[in-house]
Amino acid sequence: MTPPATETVLGFDFGLRRIGVAVATRQFGQASAVETLVCPPTGPDYEAIGRLIREWRPARLVVGSPLSLDGSENDMSRAADKFARKLAHEFNLPIERVDERHSSVEAEDMIRRARRSGRKRRARAADVDKLAAQVILQSWLNQHPPEHDYAAPD
Repeated sequence: MTPPATETVLGFDFGLRRIGVAVATRQFGQASAVETLVCPPTGPDYEAIGRLIREWRPARLVVGSPLSLDGSENDMSRAADKFARKLAHEFNLPIERVDERHSSVEAEDMIRRARRSGRKRRARAADVDKLAAQVILQSWLNQHPPEHDYAAPD
């Protein structure tokens, strides 16, 4: 079943130290970076994630799959799988997975382009993480464009 065009979606770039978060409404098809959550030593900050879920009220969550370059699973992809399962359990929302092998590289390119266009502030790791979440969510949006219900002319 195709998701409704008007639904809000949150995207996550999972990491052991930081989790980037992005948001989009399928109707507009454009992801935006929201913030980067710092993980305490005990793991992801599910309280902060819950705050974002209450704020944005998404219909589904998208989590990046950090596969190896050859497409195989690794320790990080297994940790991201565990994170996705925990999100589904904690927040009772559908979870979508996206191959994120090049999301951080693309996020770093976005920062370099912004610098060339006049941005003076030095990019931090948190900038890369939330922009990587934006890239991951945009990839999902591109794979799931909204279906518009156009009325047939008389």
